[in-house]
Amino acid sequence: MTTPAAVIVDAAAYAQAVEEAVKASAAYYAGGTSPLDDDAYDRLIRGISAWEADHPEQVLPDSPTGKVAGGAVDGDVPHTVAMLSLDNVFSPEELTAWNASLARRIGRDVARFSVEPKLDGRAVAARYTRGRLARLITRGDGTAGEDVSHAIGTIDGLPEHLAEPVTVEVRGEVLMTTAQFENANEVRTAHGGQPFANPRNAAAGTLRARDRSYTVPMTFFGYGLLPLADTETVLTARLSESAHSDLMAQAASLEVNTTAGTAVPGITATTVEEVLARVQEIAALRPGLPFAIDGIVIKADLAADQQAAGSGSRAPRWAIAYKLPFAVEKITRLLQVEWNVGRTGIIAPRAVLEPVEIDGSTITYATLHNPADITRRDLRLGDHVMVHRAGDVIPRIEAPVADLRTGDEQTITFPEACPRCESDIDTSEQRWRCANGRNCHLVASLSYAAGRDQLDIEGLGHTRVVQLVEAGLVADLADLFTLTRDRLLGLERMGETSTDNLLNAIAAAKNQPLSRVLCALGVRGTGRSMSRRIARHFATMDNIRAADAESMQQVEGIGTEKAPSIVAELAELAPLIDKLATAGVNMTEPGATPPTTADTDADGTTVAAEQADGPLAGMTVVVTGAMTGPLEKLSRNQMNELVERAGGRASSSVSKKTSLVVAGEGAGSKLTKAESFGIRLATPDEFAALLADYLS
Repeated sequence: MTTPAAVIVDAAAYAQAVEEAVKASAAYYAGGTSPLDDDAYDRLIRGISAWEADHPEQVLPDSPTGKVAGGAVDGDVPHTVAMLSLDNVFSPEELTAWNASLARRIGRDVARFSVEPKLDGRAVAARYTRGRLARLITRGDGTAGEDVSHAIGTIDGLPEHLAEPVTVEVRGEVLMTTAQFENANEVRTAHGGQPFANPRNAAAGTLRARDRSYTVPMTFFGYGLLPLADTETVLTARLSESAHSDLMAQAASLEVNTTAGTAVPGITATTVEEVLARVQEIAALRPGLPFAIDGIVIKADLAADQQAAGSGSRAPRWAIAYKLPFAVEKITRLLQVEWNVGRTGIIAPRAVLEPVEIDGSTITYATLHNPADITRRDLRLGDHVMVHRAGDVIPRIEAPVADLRTGDEQTITFPEACPRCESDIDTSEQRWRCANGRNCHLVASLSYAAGRDQLDIEGLGHTRVVQLVEAGLVADLADLFTLTRDRLLGLERMGETSTDNLLNAIAAAKNQPLSRVLCALGVRGTGRSMSRRIARHFATMDNIRAADAESMQQVEGIGTEKAPSIVAELAELAPLIDKLATAGVNMTEPGATPPTTADTDADGTTVAAEQADGPLAGMTVVVTGAMTGPLEKLSRNQMNELVERAGGRASSSVSKKTSLVVAGEGAGSKLTKAESFGIRLATPDEFAALLADYLS
């Protein structure tokens, strides 16, 4: 059974998940202070990925998926060869699917696998010149990392001199064993510092620390050996052609530490069944190991298989991490409830907990969903509550432990006015909303509108939006299009070049298609995909605004409950839409024609008559997995736009009505479902060739 991912129930929870993941990754890579251990972070990313697969139209530009180190870090020392992350599987079924995908890619079954524990630490590259350790570099963003050579001499298993005077690069993981972690915290607290949350964070923070008055030991385990520019030709050829298992034996002969001397040494296997058997063996030994592991790494062992498979921008295609599951529940106290306002004005409660350690991470917050959820659970301040953590975005409160109540618990007070702007609150739905709507949290609203898959205004990030709002230059989205050069030059840190670049980007945004303008408005109940459907159905903003609820239901995916709220919110946005039109923002969808007739499809859904042409005319297309080749740099939103420009209809789910599935790496269950239905499949390269005329 697949290990459950973080449970993300709506777009607000997804946005929180992205923010939590980015912050956790940034905190970890900056100083090893992240509150999330590796398992929790992976579950969070898995939950984000699952949400994005089901809601590709709502993928946020800051999403950490598909990025080395979650997109949180960089460096200034280039890597000789890209130092990539690993993709993950969580079940035997997913491992089998990965193996089948790998076999299809290289045109044959993998000859042999290597199977090793996945060590829970910090990846580094150690460069040796004629046998002497000359430089130590972190993974960074995969292409360049940070020089941490100051740590040389403090890492067990990473000798300052190899057994032979060779010029090579050794790659591996720096971690703290259980004993080293306990020692590190004793030393750290003795010097007035706060204890580390877990060994992984301790290793990350210690590796980067330059100015500490003390040092604590760490341990290195090698997992790669490759040549450098100055490596002897004969040795370079040998390293490039050797199997991974042979490279690990050679590393050990150079006196580099590997897992060979541990209770879980790396082995080779010839079948997936043998791999899975080893996975179970390592999982059983995990609790007794003197260091943390969070999974098992499976690689195509032979160099020829690796070279045939190649690598993507984030991960090699010939290796995968089989992650080990766990879920933990603990009891702690509910101290208070915070009320936070999202970009559309939704007021979301969050539980503040008495800090509790769950699998090495300190948990201080949990999701409460909405006021009705608080009432239903009969939660009170001071309650002892059962907190469930299985990689959730913010762990969730299961229930109060009523037997532990003392009578001192207090009723949770719901806000009577918006906690952000003190306006009235609309309580007509389960999720409460500030009466000011998106204007309550203008910075968040504008940052979203300027995002890559909305108006795509380069240079208008969060910091710049804050500056514009605080200076009184922008009070709504339309005001962006009235900014002048003189006003911008009057702002701090706005030079002539940055001002001109921003104004050019804003001018270009005026020409974005209606679907992106509609998405930038952030109408509740819609996202990128729905915005495209509405724009293509009605063709112009005037037609959209003239639509009643019945007409709105003619758009695929809009039912009797959603249609009236969309119509009502568009009416609410009328003054803003008028200002945008006056400012010259485009209000039409290229290639779309207003509906003239309507038909009913086989399941009774009313849809507009098809009028599109192009190679995908009349086809419903699902894109799944990682794209490669000419499509590699396209976001999922851009892929869906490409489908619709070519006359097709983009969908996020596979059904018997699906005409074509574009299956990239890691396509998973959608590919399996498509195969069971006998749906036509296309690789990314085949799809790119089909739509070559639309890829400009």
